[in-house]
Amino acid sequence: MNTNIWEGKWKQLKGEVQKQWGELTNDDLDKIEGSREKLEGLLQEKYGDLQNDTRNVLDELEKKYSNQLNNSENE
Repeated sequence: MNTNIWEGKWKQLKGEVQKQWGELTNDDLDKIEGSREKLEGLLQEKYGDLQNDTRNVLDELEKKYSNQLNNSENE
């Protein structure tokens, strides 16, 4: 897990996270502060056990933004 991706791209990720898990409020997302671990804990609290599907979605978001970050660094 690359914490720099979550912290560095949190504003963009936050919108996608809220689309995926609509019960999360802006206050919830502000408390997370770009921490994937905090996000996983909050999702577990709100939705119950984290299933592989949830982790897969988070992995895909991380991969997407990692690629964007790498592409911008190479330009």
